Amino acid sequence: MVSSDRHNENPIRKILGFGFFVQGFRCFPWMAVNFFLKDGLNVDPSTLQLLQNSANLPMVAKPFYGVVSDAVYISGQHRIPYIAIGALLQVVSWLAIATLSPSSMSIYTISLFLLLSNLGASIAEVANDAIVAEVGKQPTSSSKSSQSSSSGELQAYVWMASSAGGVLGNLLGGIVIDRTSPQTMFLFFGLLLALQFFITLTVRESSLNLPKSTANTGIIKQLSELTVVLKKPEIAYPIAWFAASYAIIPALTGTMFFYQIEHLKIGSSVLGLSKVFGQAAMLLWSIIYNSHLKSVPPRKLISAIQLLMAVLMISDVLFVKGFYRNMGVPDSLYVVIFSGFLEVLFFFKILPFSVLIAQCCPPGCEGSLMAFVMSAIALAFIVSGYFGVALASYIGVTGNNFSRFPVGLLIQAVCTVLPIYWSSCIPDDVKSKSRRKKE
Repeated sequence: MVSSDRHNENPIRKILGFGFFVQGFRCFPWMAVNFFLKDGLNVDPSTLQLLQNSANLPMVAKPFYGVVSDAVYISGQHRIPYIAIGALLQVVSWLAIATLSPSSMSIYTISLFLLLSNLGASIAEVANDAIVAEVGKQPTSSSKSSQSSSSGELQAYVWMASSAGGVLGNLLGGIVIDRTSPQTMFLFFGLLLALQFFITLTVRESSLNLPKSTANTGIIKQLSELTVVLKKPEIAYPIAWFAASYAIIPALTGTMFFYQIEHLKIGSSVLGLSKVFGQAAMLLWSIIYNSHLKSVPPRKLISAIQLLMAVLMISDVLFVKGFYRNMGVPDSLYVVIFSGFLEVLFFFKILPFSVLIAQCCPPGCEGSLMAFVMSAIALAFIVSGYFGVALASYIGVTGNNFSRFPVGLLIQAVCTVLPIYWSSCIPDDVKSKSRRKKE
């Protein structure tokens, strides 16, 4: 019996593990994109950040992909085919960027292919997230607590796979960015996606042992069911707070990238190490969460992460003012440890929040709801990016003038603290609430 259970788990872990690994490894070509835009197309910090955030627009349509995935079956399957389609779209976009002549590449051309790549990534992520949510709802035992634990363990597993991909992607990116062309990096990633596409084709959805749907519902019905779910306060309020907690923060990532590269003359290998450190922290976070923090109330854990983000942003103010440099701390050391950690700290909240939403999610619309959550987060990041561009422009920070950069970072820290005052929107104990509802 045990060996049979393990056999049933293998296909899921293979498809999800590799899928989330590739998802995390996307940082590898995106590191090349940043330098290609800065050095090849000579864009300024604001334009770089606008392009980075605009390329994420396909992520906002995730609820639609989720509804289609829930409602429209392809050859009797409604998860695996969408993972394959998403991988194929990414293969086309990255191989096209890799094979086009650099002289014929314009800012509009690369933007178009990046949009196509993120469209494919969004479709694949929606299907992967839906599988995680469905397996989390699978009644593996009569105990609700063990079901919740199973959901948390799978969430932590795919989080670790994504983090491992991020660690390797950033490590390789930092090493090869000065030794090869961006096109070579794009080609390598395109071939990795092709491998994912062919692996996905070898898996039959029936082997994943997913919960059987009672009927193949239509898109309109699925949309109406999603609307009903989103009207529930225990689902709507946490999602609204979570998205707002990102959107209210003016992201200054493009400005910080230029400050480190142009003003401090930090090498690309140091930036790569910084991202590796951040991804390693993400991997460690998933292990710590799975081992020790699953029982911590979501509100307390998420609020603590939000506060820590603000503390590290104030630390960035001191960094830009030269406080740590005067204490003898090299800029490169700060960038590797603190900048790398702050960059991924933004994503720490997603793991406990995903587990929370998976527990609240009613059967039948896992794909739609998880897609809506990811869409809300993507839209929040885009708004945050545009907000950051507006703030940098307002305070007069440019690629050559960083004198008022500390003011922008201080405003960023204040905006980060504000959502904590409305953290009551996040449930403190999902299980007790669901128990009271059943009584």
